[in-house]
Amino acid sequence: MYIYDSVKKQKIEFIPQDPNNVKVYICGPTVYDDAHLGHARSAISFDLLHRVLLHNKYKVTFVQNITDIDDKIINRSIKENKSLENITDTYTNKYIQELRALNVLDPDIRPKATNSIQSMQNLIDILFSKDIAYVLDDGIYFDISKDDKYNSISKQVSNDTEQRVFSNKNKRNSADFALWKFQDKSSVGYEYKLGYGRPGWHVECSAMIEEHLDGESEYMIDIHGGGQDLLFPHHENEAAQTRCSSNKELSKYWMHNGFVNIDGEKMSKSLGNSFFIKDTFSKYHPEALRFYLLSTHYRSILNFSWENLEKSKVTLDKLYRLKKRIFGTNKSIKDNDFEKNLLNTLNDDLNISEALSVINQMLSSYNDELDKNPKDKTLKFKINNNLSLISTMLGIGGLNPYEYFQFGLSTDEIKKINELIELRLKAKKDKNFAKSDEIRDKLTAMNISIMDTPETTYWEKI
Repeated sequence: MYIYDSVKKQKIEFIPQDPNNVKVYICGPTVYDDAHLGHARSAISFDLLHRVLLHNKYKVTFVQNITDIDDKIINRSIKENKSLENITDTYTNKYIQELRALNVLDPDIRPKATNSIQSMQNLIDILFSKDIAYVLDDGIYFDISKDDKYNSISKQVSNDTEQRVFSNKNKRNSADFALWKFQDKSSVGYEYKLGYGRPGWHVECSAMIEEHLDGESEYMIDIHGGGQDLLFPHHENEAAQTRCSSNKELSKYWMHNGFVNIDGEKMSKSLGNSFFIKDTFSKYHPEALRFYLLSTHYRSILNFSWENLEKSKVTLDKLYRLKKRIFGTNKSIKDNDFEKNLLNTLNDDLNISEALSVINQMLSSYNDELDKNPKDKTLKFKINNNLSLISTMLGIGGLNPYEYFQFGLSTDEIKKINELIELRLKAKKDKNFAKSDEIRDKLTAMNISIMDTPETTYWEKI
């Protein structure tokens, strides 16, 4: 398996420190608002990584954090006159439910920053004892000049003028960053021997990684991931903290997903072009959004448009159409060539374009074979196996195809259709075939297609 390392800037072979415990840490959201498409894209990109690692028979400890202490959260709680916990619990739960709707696997551990305050203070204590951390009037800072490998992660030169405009002018170095921000006792904060306050953003992840993943290996973890915008300063600063406090490098490999652009500009709330995940759910099945965000290679910029989302849905529909053709098939026969080809493409830095090409070839080939031999059980067993494999590895195509095509109908409409189908089933049972045909015609007029099986009747919206 090969992955692109953001630090080395090349594809390199993935060799975990311990194949029986591959440690992956992904930076999660700051929970003060609904999750947007950038959050969804990052989660889906690294969910694909998670699935491919598992399919390669690695045992994985997958961690994604929740930042639940931050100025934005505090400002939101004041604005809405709600407790901090109310705000963070609300948006954390929404985020988790939306990711599950997108078929993103739950992490093994989902630590919250507020549960790791002691770990953060312990890390700061170590840095302070080494004179790497120092105190100013507004907080505790990390002295980057004490880390001779600073900037080795991002290779990015900081803007001295900008750094000083937006931070304490008394810092030893303009790029020094806050580990702990002092607060008035009337503000949200935590007791600490060096001063009441709350943690800086960067120290949170370093502390949680050490708390939940550190072991005897050379690196704290195998893979650290997140959005491209986190490479500097967030990941640079994380690496510096960990390196100086533990004498270990933070991660063996670094992976970053590309931005989501809207109308040619990077999506951001400050530009007012941020799409929430829930906005797309109101128009498209969550799996259509997953497929769309998955279809562009994770390192590339994704230029969002409703037109391209619709095209992506049409492609996903083809997969479910094939699944309909073999619906009710319960047995599977391995298609070794298909599995080998699919895994080989994904083992090449998650090459989704090639993976989708393999899938499209399979769909075309098997549809043609079904046209010639619609009752070929061996063929159906192979298709069933391949669709199950796609569901496991890519997280798409695992739904009941009839239920998938019911998306977009209201609860009342679904209730009415189910009632008509029950009436039709009763009419058939009573051998009132005229009534049964009348109800079928009524459903057809409503653009509802039905399929009878020995057990029940399935339906979909055409």
